[in-house]
Amino acid sequence: MKVLDLQCSQGHRFEGWFASVDDFESQLSRKLVECPMCAATEVSRLPSAPRLNLSGATNAQNDAARRAAGSRDEERGGSVPERIREIEAQAMHALREVLGKTENVGERFAEEARRIHYNEAPARNIRGVATPEDARSLVEEGIDVLPVPGAWVPKETLQ
Repeated sequence: MKVLDLQCSQGHRFEGWFASVDDFESQLSRKLVECPMCAATEVSRLPSAPRLNLSGATNAQNDAARRAAGSRDEERGGSVPERIREIEAQAMHALREVLGKTENVGERFAEEARRIHYNEAPARNIRGVATPEDARSLVEEGIDVLPVPGAWVPKETLQ
């Protein structure tokens, strides 16, 4: 398994996991690699440091580091996995609140955002689906948009 550091044409950095570098190149050429933030398929590989597997040579160092990290986690008020769950719960709460205060206009998002911006429709908070090109065009027109990857939106709230 290869973990590659990637960046889209909009400057968003993210990780990609691939069976091999050849697998990455194959998916990239077929435009299957997509930025999770803006869905851009123009992606490049960033330089990354190799991972050295020193197996048992550093077990004592790793054990000491884990113990030190554990004591720091306790000082900060919880273990790392516990803190991650709290942050995820806060993020989901905020996302559900936003979803509850917006109207889902679906595929008509770009059209409806323009109508609202040009006072052809009542002002209100909307959400929906737009292509990366439509989102860029809206921003160029001075219309504020916030792309949210579909994976972040709980399916039960969309039905």
